[in-house]
Amino acid sequence: MPVSNTVDFMTIVAARRLRNHCTCFVGIGIPSKAANLARLTHAPDIVLIYESGPIGTKPDVLPLSIGDGVLAETADTVVSTPEIFSYWLQGGRVDVGFLGAAQIDKFANLNSTVIGDYNSPKVRLPGAGGAPEIAALAKETLIIIPHEKRKLVERVDFITSAGYLDGGDAREKAGLKGGPSMVITDLGVLVPEEETKELVVQQLYPGVSRDEIKEATGWDLRFAEEVSETEPPTETEINALNQLLERTRIAREKQQNVLR
Repeated sequence: MPVSNTVDFMTIVAARRLRNHCTCFVGIGIPSKAANLARLTHAPDIVLIYESGPIGTKPDVLPLSIGDGVLAETADTVVSTPEIFSYWLQGGRVDVGFLGAAQIDKFANLNSTVIGDYNSPKVRLPGAGGAPEIAALAKETLIIIPHEKRKLVERVDFITSAGYLDGGDAREKAGLKGGPSMVITDLGVLVPEEETKELVVQQLYPGVSRDEIKEATGWDLRFAEEVSETEPPTETEINALNQLLERTRIAREKQQNVLR
């Protein structure tokens, strides 16, 4: 059974990366979709936490935002936002931070602040939220982003969340923990090269060529010594994702009808 689109494929690939029993600090959007898919398939005991305070949340539908009541209603407990950041994140209790962004560069720095010059931007983006702290303090960070030249750029217009800064040991010298371990796009999977920390292609999705992924990238993209083809989604993964999306669609329609 094929997936319906490349975003679904990317979501499934990202979900596979999350381990059972790990503590995952989840961003809204595709990261939330992938994290909850992991919980519904191979990682039933994953601990999902969101910036607003829910810990161990198990939503039946995808939340609209970090303040969506479904997160609190289905959580093991809810704490204050300061406790999420101080006790959990700064305390080293978050295994994985799961983020998206508008731009990413070859050293996995993320931009969710502005496109263009900061003082006179072409586009003003939603901003940082808790992403800078997640990127700086989680034991590892997963990043998910559509693979387009305008999104995967040589250098981000603004560093909202630090990846490996200028590459090499720059992140370590800055005193930051962890770091991006994988970037999942809708064409393949990129990982930081061990020495330079530059992102290189580790996996290509079925039917995606090296030329295609290079053409969609804003820097001279290189490849790992061994590049594999990503395993296609299983029927179990596809069914779980489709059911999650359908429950979410029905819930949104009910909410709209109540508001009318």
